[in-house]
Amino acid sequence: MAKLVYKLAMAAVLLAAIVWVANPLYTHYFFKNDVLEAKGKLLFDLDSLQYTNEVLYFGESSDLTIAETDTCQWSISQMIDKLSPKNVGRVSTHAIHGATYVKLIQNIKPDSKVKTIIVTLNLRSFGADWIHSRLETPLMKTNVLYEPMPPILRRLQVVFNGYDNTQTDIREERRMQHWQHDKINVPDTFPYKNVNDWDMAAGKDNIYNYVLPNGARNDPKIELACHYIKTYAFSIDVDKNPRIADFDKIVALAKTKKLNVVFNLLAENLEYADSLVGPVLVNLMRQNRDLLVKRYTQPGVIVVDNLETVTNGLDFTDQNWTTEHYNQTGRWLVARNVVSKADVWLK
Repeated sequence: MAKLVYKLAMAAVLLAAIVWVANPLYTHYFFKNDVLEAKGKLLFDLDSLQYTNEVLYFGESSDLTIAETDTCQWSISQMIDKLSPKNVGRVSTHAIHGATYVKLIQNIKPDSKVKTIIVTLNLRSFGADWIHSRLETPLMKTNVLYEPMPPILRRLQVVFNGYDNTQTDIREERRMQHWQHDKINVPDTFPYKNVNDWDMAAGKDNIYNYVLPNGARNDPKIELACHYIKTYAFSIDVDKNPRIADFDKIVALAKTKKLNVVFNLLAENLEYADSLVGPVLVNLMRQNRDLLVKRYTQPGVIVVDNLETVTNGLDFTDQNWTTEHYNQTGRWLVARNVVSKADVWLK
């Protein structure tokens, strides 16, 4: 037994020595390319911005998308930067959520200039459609490269699949399970108690009676109504929802790092949700908004409630899908509200 312990100890020492020697070589010659190939450029953005900006804005595609007709090309974070006397740096890329923000915020150094972080709080990311998206596996792989550990260890973790690399078909199966079994907080008189039943009624049975002038089914409109149901018909379970866990970690991290926190709860197209599906869906969206605002509004945290800030459905750039992409009018509305509500740290 003593010999086994000795051998294991020697192996651990040898491994540590190899890592110690290999880490600077890997970091110098290979790490940057590996990060860029994994679409992890945010790590390098953060490394530079945290030493020049008092405020960092963490966002996803809502901060990057503009409309073809826009004369103003600024993103939400750039608009906030223009409206605030503080320098606001953008740490944003497409299709990320709270789990990525956690990893990035862990990389804010004690000697950085950052005093305040503005973090996108995307209601849609709390639903099963996004939690079990096919984009989750590559995102989890990229997140490994944001881990606050020596780069060579990050690389080894990727090589040995040390991340959630669940296959797409399993993710889709899990999403369907949630849609079938998760209870949604709808009135007792409402006949559909889960997403699958509601989606089936709207799609197959055409309960909203969407027809073309010739009497045929209006399939594009029916499909859009179903998208809204599958995207927003959920009730957040604070004990099981992974996004809740992520944003709880962000609050705790910010406290440890002595950072001011602003959560920017993004605007959703409630006008279309109401006109396509009706008030039961809109009430679900508002219930989830109220839960998030209540949970994260506490001393030291500002939640900017933008859910109903962009009231005109035409100010959303995606007219046939559910996203938080706005034209310049919508982006200005969101940005102004953030600066107004968080003025204590942005002015």
